Amino acid sequence: MENLNQAMNKNDQNNRNKASWPLIVIIILVIIAIGIAWQFTGHQSEPVVINEPKITVEELPEVTNTVEILPEPIVEITDVAVIEKDVVEPTEPIEEPLPLLNNSDDWLKLKLPEITWRKELLKLIIDEDMIRRFVVFTDNFAQGVIAYEHSPFILPNTKFTTEIKSDNVEDLAKATSALKQNVWQWDENSSRRFSLYVDLLRSMDSESLVKWYSEVKPLIDEAYSELGYEDNFTNTLQDAITRVLDMELPKSSMDLIHPSVMYKFADPELEALPDTDKLLLRIGKENLLVMKSILLELHERLAQQANGVN
Repeated sequence: MENLNQAMNKNDQNNRNKASWPLIVIIILVIIAIGIAWQFTGHQSEPVVINEPKITVEELPEVTNTVEILPEPIVEITDVAVIEKDVVEPTEPIEEPLPLLNNSDDWLKLKLPEITWRKELLKLIIDEDMIRRFVVFTDNFAQGVIAYEHSPFILPNTKFTTEIKSDNVEDLAKATSALKQNVWQWDENSSRRFSLYVDLLRSMDSESLVKWYSEVKPLIDEAYSELGYEDNFTNTLQDAITRVLDMELPKSSMDLIHPSVMYKFADPELEALPDTDKLLLRIGKENLLVMKSILLELHERLAQQANGVN
């Protein structure tokens, strides 16, 4: 009986030993897993759990489908090279340099058509040494002298003529008596030979003419200084224009005498006038009135330019 109890106790012990082995294996695996986790995580503190308030479905804000459009970023262009070819920046006009005075004729031939719409009348201008001719002729004209050898214009094709007007026998008798005394009457048709020159002046816009004069002024001043002057040529030009504006037409008939090759006025007062005034008389009343109106506007624009008024 005793042997039987010992045998049973031995069996129970063996069974207990067999049952404890799986538990020991599990404990060893857990220890190994903890060691591996310790190596990779280091000495980190345990995570802190924040208890956030619970939000129910009713408390959630309403979500809409609105899409917010963000403005495009502004790119500042600092390099001129990146500007597109089609974009042209405004630039100030480049002034064309003036030629030398001695070489200015060809340049003027290109410029003159820009200031008149009667380009066919430009053939009346002598295209040789034009600026010097203009300066010398204007300077003499302002003093009452006609410098024909320096005239800017060619001579008229038609010659000066006189006439005898007679509507009845009495007038014819007077005309015959006048012829015996070598007295001639003025032929108004002779004034028409100056009409083309007046038309050329009338075809020029006064504003454009003054701008062109201002552009050419340095060459004009150079030519004027060659004559020994130191003052402003514009004053001389104004004096020449004023001489035309102040010219008064005579009320009496302009009878002529022919004592020699040249005709002269029969009236001593008319004959005593300066050469410039006698030329204006030969131009004729209608042409002179047109010249006065054009030169008056030109005179005012030159005065405004001199005073710095645009």
